[in-house]
Amino acid sequence: MVTEIIRLPGTAPGRCRAVVRGDFVWTVGTGAGKTVAEQTRNTLAAIETNLKDAGTDKHRILEATVYLTDMATKAEMDEVWCAWIPEDGWPCRACVGTNLAPGDLVEIKLLAAK
Repeated sequence: MVTEIIRLPGTAPGRCRAVVRGDFVWTVGTGAGKTVAEQTRNTLAAIETNLKDAGTDKHRILEATVYLTDMATKAEMDEVWCAWIPEDGWPCRACVGTNLAPGDLVEIKLLAAK
């Protein structure tokens, strides 16, 4: 049995904003803003749109990886994250400090159930 792969195009060349296969959705996002809190809010808004377009929502997130350019800003990101994620739907989550594209302070990648 072959399961269809659906790719939701994004604006950046060479990648999708979400991929759907079977009962799973993979999505990634970044967002504009001058602070980690602003970028996190805008990133989560973009991800929420991606999840909706893929037929799911933030209550179905299974796993998240948050990439930060500065791990000292984790508490700032956490404040926005914890206000956004449903209390009964906390996923398995990791934060990683790394270099990101110029101007990006946060990037978030998720796996959700459909």
